[in-house]
Amino acid sequence: MNERADDSLTTEQRSVLLQLARQALERAASGQPGPSPCLEELPEVLCAPRATFVTLTRNGELRGCIGALQAVLPLAEDVVLHARAAATEDFRFYPVRPEEAPGIEIEISILSEPAPLEYRDADDLMARLRPGIDGVILSSGMHRATFLPQVWEKVSHASHFLDLLCEKAGLASHAWRTAHPDILTYRVDSFHETTSADR
Repeated sequence: MNERADDSLTTEQRSVLLQLARQALERAASGQPGPSPCLEELPEVLCAPRATFVTLTRNGELRGCIGALQAVLPLAEDVVLHARAAATEDFRFYPVRPEEAPGIEIEISILSEPAPLEYRDADDLMARLRPGIDGVILSSGMHRATFLPQVWEKVSHASHFLDLLCEKAGLASHAWRTAHPDILTYRVDSFHETTSADR
């Protein structure tokens, strides 16, 4: 089970964000704007700047995932922005169609502030990573990519995790063994729709 980022939300606050994400998904799929969260009516924690990723799945398969690594927007607005983007702008998938939206499940991941991970060599890097807990940002020159902690559920070994992350960044799969890329790690508070009450 993932370790949560600091300042995890209440069940009610999570439900508000999931409902905003659901509205954003359905409106984006239909070519409509919004929603526009009324920050004055939301709890302070939902108005503080936070970085999020929104992940869409359909029948257990990825259908879109887009987010940010640095906190810029208020949390509620960030969720809406990335729910819409995940539905329509993930280059790996065609835009979500209106008839698809009801069958798509939404997961929101709220990121902690990424922190540099110091390591000596490839073996030390593998030893320092915490499967199931750490999200990882890998940077080398102009190449950069990240995996959320949820990726550990499908890729449990650190070496395979880093191989795939290098490939995602446009590097050779074993570049992390020789190029000594910059590594940052973060944690997430992640939650997803579980019942029709979230819809």
